[in-house]
Amino acid sequence: MKKSSFQSKVLCIVLMIGYACPAKAADNEWVSLFDGKTLDGWKASENQETFSVYDGMIVAQGRRSHLFYVGPAAGHDFKNFELTAEVQTAPKANSGIYFHTRFQETGWPEKGYEVQINNTHPGSGSYRELKRTGSLYAVRNVFKSPVKDNVWFTMHVKVEGRRIQVMLNDLPVVDYIEPDNPFRKGENAGSVLSHGTFCLQGHDPDSKVCLRNIRVKVLPDAPMPEDTRPAPQIEYQKEITALGAADFPLADLHVHLKGGLTIDEALAKSRRAGITYGIAQNCGLGFPVTDDEGLKRFVKSLEGKPVFIAMQAEGREWVNLFSREAIAQCDYVFTDAMTFTDDKGRRMRLWMPNEVHVDDKQQFMEMLVGKIVTIMNDEPINIYVNPTFLPAVIAKEYDTLWTRGRMEKVIRAAVANNVAIEINSRYKLPSPAFIKLAKQM
Repeated sequence: MKKSSFQSKVLCIVLMIGYACPAKAADNEWVSLFDGKTLDGWKASENQETFSVYDGMIVAQGRRSHLFYVGPAAGHDFKNFELTAEVQTAPKANSGIYFHTRFQETGWPEKGYEVQINNTHPGSGSYRELKRTGSLYAVRNVFKSPVKDNVWFTMHVKVEGRRIQVMLNDLPVVDYIEPDNPFRKGENAGSVLSHGTFCLQGHDPDSKVCLRNIRVKVLPDAPMPEDTRPAPQIEYQKEITALGAADFPLADLHVHLKGGLTIDEALAKSRRAGITYGIAQNCGLGFPVTDDEGLKRFVKSLEGKPVFIAMQAEGREWVNLFSREAIAQCDYVFTDAMTFTDDKGRRMRLWMPNEVHVDDKQQFMEMLVGKIVTIMNDEPINIYVNPTFLPAVIAKEYDTLWTRGRMEKVIRAAVANNVAIEINSRYKLPSPAFIKLAKQM
């Protein structure tokens, strides 16, 4: 049957509309966002020369610029998705991948979240950059990167409902559930879930980052499991986010895998709370690790994980049990003054009441302060932990026995030897008076 002129026009209009609509990325299908040859489908903001294509890679190096995806996949408007990209950083490179953002001509993107790419960039001027690769920037930070410069790694970002997950080489590093009314302020006010496009960052002329095989999979809207639904904003979450936004390094550097705690449980808590852990092993005479080989095994067990590797040096004999080369495998070394031999040749562990000998309180305190100062002067440590601990027999007299003069001796030794002093939440040590004095000195 011959079509009427009206029918032909309608058919023509329908075909034209269908042709003009951007290609839609089907749910649960991976779609490439970069053809490996051109920047088709991408739009740079200021300083467009910062981005180039070389040997199948997008290379970001130059003055500040941001490369926004404006291609046909999902109409460059994504809500729930998985994004993967292969990334390689040069030393001291700084970059990031934004999501739920939108194009802007200049400046740092104001809308959406940034996933940090930064293994070794130290910051500039007076600003010290501590947030490392995989950080959900200024919201849930990672302070120890599990990937290295000059080596390709895969970044995988998944957003589903209010849950944001970041994986590096299939290792989860962030698992954040955005609460109702999340705490945001200042330049981070736009770091909230919504919808939008992706953006690659060119940070500065000294930063070189290469990206390839950039792919996305659109995820359908679906009810969230009960344990991943957004929770109300509670005070500690607000404090964690506020500290993260202020570039305060949220790290617990004194964690032991004891009492049933496993590395998997510690990592799960770390990526939810945004606190990076330092996993420590007790090393010394009569402790689990007593030589270089044992220390090497411990270090190897944590390789490639987003944790600091710590050595807790026990007793005073440890300096003769381990080589400097083995010690250097750890990120830092800490010790306390809870194990030593007293002036009468009696070896004491201060937390063991039956091993403690206090013949005269004042003499004991002078000896203890002397031991602490000697440790800081002579042992290659970074942190003095369990600071100012006293045995149970005299612990109730802490404020009297820890005089200002004794505190000053310990603080001066720490400053002279560049040794940090732990603030220990378990023992509530050192005292507020000690902390205030240390800040003054």
